Amino acid sequence: MTYRVIQWATGAQGVESIQAVLDRPDLELVGGWVHSEAKDGADLGSLAGRGPIGVTATRSLEEICALEADCVVYMPRNTSLDEVCALLASGKNVVTTAFLFYPKALPAGDLAQLEAACERGNSSIHGTGLNPGSISGVLPLALSGMSRRIDRVTLQERADWSFYESTHITFDNMLFGRPAEEVSEQASDFLRFNSGIFKEEVQLIADSLNAGIDEITTTVDLVLAEQDHDIFGTLLAAGTVAGQRWRWQGRRNGTVLVEIEALWTVGGEYPAHWPTPQDGWTLVIEGDPSMRNHFFALASFERREPITEHVRAASIATAMQAVNAIPALCAASPGIVTMADLPLIRSGVGFGNVLG
Repeated sequence: MTYRVIQWATGAQGVESIQAVLDRPDLELVGGWVHSEAKDGADLGSLAGRGPIGVTATRSLEEICALEADCVVYMPRNTSLDEVCALLASGKNVVTTAFLFYPKALPAGDLAQLEAACERGNSSIHGTGLNPGSISGVLPLALSGMSRRIDRVTLQERADWSFYESTHITFDNMLFGRPAEEVSEQASDFLRFNSGIFKEEVQLIADSLNAGIDEITTTVDLVLAEQDHDIFGTLLAAGTVAGQRWRWQGRRNGTVLVEIEALWTVGGEYPAHWPTPQDGWTLVIEGDPSMRNHFFALASFERREPITEHVRAASIATAMQAVNAIPALCAASPGIVTMADLPLIRSGVGFGNVLG
């Protein structure tokens, strides 16, 4: 069976998604949505660096909803529940790397809106990616199969954003380079949204493993730059925020059972009072037995590659988790389909042998 796919947004992940869809004979790219006027009407193949394919982009939600398609790969910079619900109500399944990782944790009104859209369109919604995504959702659940008892699940992410070229996200969304008083859930809509999707992931793990948590707490520890830094032409001035340590903790009777911790810096100034896991993601399941797993994505562990390709590897991994989930999502029952619900997602191309 061939699944007709629409790509929503053509940023770093969207371009990787388009290339992956074009490489698979069981997927057909039939449309795409773009944010900028400059891309409106452009050929999607050309936007992804593959040359013209005869499928053009649009900025119109109505045009996308009118297309006949099985799935929309939703990867915008700024999300909209109304957009997703319109896509679902038009009869299209939606897989997203941007939010909706565990919709059951949404406010009651948002959850009801999402469920109604799925019912109207006989469609399904699935949130996935890297973190939040498979590293913080699928991996803990997979490793839990070796557990007799689980006392605590902890995931740490350590990353220096200095190598990430999307300075709009680093400085405008995540608010690095700003005064400390501006960097909090209360002061920023984006940080409140970003914190919320990690809370969803904590709730997903907790519910899937029957932790019975009764609250999720959020804390952030900020560190200020000791000197100026030039980040792809943007100044991060001394005295502004250069480090953010976020901790989302699922607790039962005050005891932390599930925790996701982000140790994010810009400029390479890593504070001495922070924990020092390896760069990447470190998952620890304390219990019987206790287990630790470290994950790190690079362009290659054997070839010499430029830093840009190593940074790009995370975008590829994020996009592929969504693209590879399309057949399973389209085969799933209508409604909310989480990472705990879908079967194991595998590569659709593997060792160069495409699906036949």
